[in-house]
Amino acid sequence: MKQLLTALSTWSLALGFFLLTQTAQAQGTATLRGTVADSLSGLPLAGVSVGLTGQPGGTATDALGNFRLGGIAPGTYQLRVGALGYRAQTMPLTLAAGETRRLALTAAATTLSLAEVTVSQPRDPNQSLAAISHIDQLLRPVNSAQDLLRLVPGLFIAQHAGGGKAEQIFLRGFDCDHGTDFAVSVDGLPVNMVSHAHGQGYADFHFVIPETVEQLKVYKGPYTARFGDFATAGAGEFTTKTRLEHSQVKLEVGQFDTRRALVMLDLLGQNHHLLSKRPESAYVAAEYNFTNSYFDQSQHFKRFNGMGKYTGQLSDKTALTLLGSHFTSNWDASGQIPERGIREGIISRYGSIDPTEGGRTSRTNASAVLTTALPHDAVLRQQAYYSKYDFNLFSNFTFFLHDSINGDQIDQTDDRHLFGYTATYERDDHLGARSLHSTLGVGTRNDFSTLGLRHTVRRQVLDTISTGQLYERNINAYLDETLALTDRLTVNAAVRADFFTFDFRGRATDENTGALAPLRGRVARARVSPKLNLYYQLTPAVQLFARSGFGFHSNDARGVIQGVNANVLPRAIGSEIGSTFKPLPSLVVNAALWSLHLQDELVYVGDEAVVESTGPTQRYGLDLSVRYQLSSRIFVDGDFNYNHGRQLDAPEKANYIPLAPTFTSTGGLTYRAPKGLSGSLRYRHIDNRPANDDGSITARGYFLLDAVLAYTTPRFQVGVSAENLLNAEWNQAQFATQTRLLNTPKREPLEGIDELHFTPGTPFYAKLNVSVFF
Repeated sequence: MKQLLTALSTWSLALGFFLLTQTAQAQGTATLRGTVADSLSGLPLAGVSVGLTGQPGGTATDALGNFRLGGIAPGTYQLRVGALGYRAQTMPLTLAAGETRRLALTAAATTLSLAEVTVSQPRDPNQSLAAISHIDQLLRPVNSAQDLLRLVPGLFIAQHAGGGKAEQIFLRGFDCDHGTDFAVSVDGLPVNMVSHAHGQGYADFHFVIPETVEQLKVYKGPYTARFGDFATAGAGEFTTKTRLEHSQVKLEVGQFDTRRALVMLDLLGQNHHLLSKRPESAYVAAEYNFTNSYFDQSQHFKRFNGMGKYTGQLSDKTALTLLGSHFTSNWDASGQIPERGIREGIISRYGSIDPTEGGRTSRTNASAVLTTALPHDAVLRQQAYYSKYDFNLFSNFTFFLHDSINGDQIDQTDDRHLFGYTATYERDDHLGARSLHSTLGVGTRNDFSTLGLRHTVRRQVLDTISTGQLYERNINAYLDETLALTDRLTVNAAVRADFFTFDFRGRATDENTGALAPLRGRVARARVSPKLNLYYQLTPAVQLFARSGFGFHSNDARGVIQGVNANVLPRAIGSEIGSTFKPLPSLVVNAALWSLHLQDELVYVGDEAVVESTGPTQRYGLDLSVRYQLSSRIFVDGDFNYNHGRQLDAPEKANYIPLAPTFTSTGGLTYRAPKGLSGSLRYRHIDNRPANDDGSITARGYFLLDAVLAYTTPRFQVGVSAENLLNAEWNQAQFATQTRLLNTPKREPLEGIDELHFTPGTPFYAKLNVSVFF
């Protein structure tokens, strides 16, 4: 104890001396305050980089466009202001001792220039892929909601239920299923569904209209306190536009009876107001999709999306954002097919064993965000949201394995109400001359759902496997501190606490009797997740980082209350080292060597109403992203991701993590002009990988080429896109599955056959589009 008191006393004296030194240095310095707004709309711009040329440090504007630079020695400087997609500015500035200068700045949109990209993110340092993500958002062609997820460097998706179901997600050596280990949000609305009818973390992103998305922030690994459940491999934050540059009508026509219509209308323009006389914007957008797709069985896929958004300054210190949207979709599906079905001539490559698969789903969202500037350089952001969600999916994964007469088709249903509240208090302080950014966040999420799993034949219910009422609550809080220890070294330390309540009241089939038995219970669990990240600005063009953190993903409530495993919130422990740097003014590179240990990959399998656990796993890998501007209009990009993962408690020759990618790569060449001709040629590659524990079944890799060409004028745009230019035969979703077929040339055993099942990928597919701007 004496030694501990001595150590604490020594540390306190050292800290006191450090603060006194910094305070002495800060005396007689100047302070610069200001705002940055969009030159056209007048709305504040968040995340704009502000600094002094040749001086270390810098800052970025907050949610209300405000910035502050303190501790500036008296003298003459060049103030630099910049953001990707906006024209960089420099202006001379002379500051006197003790002076506080205030500036009101505007930024004008311009063509992309990688020479203006900065490698540091002073307000959000954990977003090390910020520069990469911003470039991709401006350059990569986005034709669908699925393409939005592909904007995450290293992320691959696969569809296996006709286009209306959430995609399978692969990232950093994870088969994240439909979102178990990758958290997704849009404008603060959580996309992942807890204890979903089809699987834990189910993330259906199709309610987002691609043309409305303005920004994507990518956070790989469990290093950011803002994210809790599911953010083990990483998290993606999508933000929709605050305003439209112009109204738009778009029509698309493609192969396989594909049709799409889009309307986006600016409601206010520049001279009209709704709730205040200050800068405001409001718009509505709607899209309709139809396709029969490329399968032998017409898919009759229909989707409607509608949304409206208002953003306005109610006062100098208050901003309000209102969002409402509605999405509905229904479709038929061809599902997964066995390789032997094609080999033995039972079906074609684009055929179906059970042509009555498919489903319907809908989601309605409402959100309100109030942002308020408080004294002492603080900002309070509050959001309340509500979603009404419905899901009804018919699937048949094992065909006639369990029921040789009626087949094994199942119907999964989810009738859900979801509401939540989040609040963040952000404040800029100084420890002497050193800047300190603090964020305190609190939130709650509440899910009320009626869940069902039933045995069906041709979409007609035969019997109930399980059904019940779900109530699941998450209450969370976190504290995040970012301190500039020196002119070059920044530390980000945070801790997050989550408290979960799992409650389910229902019935499930008893394995012994085959009858429905009560399935009820209530369990409460908590998880504390610390984070520690270091950033070193070696030069203005080179930032080094070292990150570490604890994360988790929750298990399904039905698995929790059954007590199958006491580990309700399996912990993830991650770390990485790397750099974002610019070896040339127009070349941006991000590289990271990472490792992730997951305590238990425990998931509830909604297809069979059972809980499966693979035990602890260990993954490590290398991510490399490169963005290069060859000329003012030509860009080259590439992502290269190596991943190695194994189950820790499994025998050496049976310890593969099924479907986990080992090497993936995407890249392309883009020609971009503000008007006239633009185009892009892109590739996607994923290698072969084990589909089961011992590697005896292989999921096949692929290499695909896609292209986009467009001609743009101020009044209209004409374009064409083509997927799979080489018309390669490739597999999207792939699984090692035990199935049994009837009416085959050779009678199959009762225990079925274990082999690769897959959904065929898109053959060559061309689509035309025409847009009118007004």
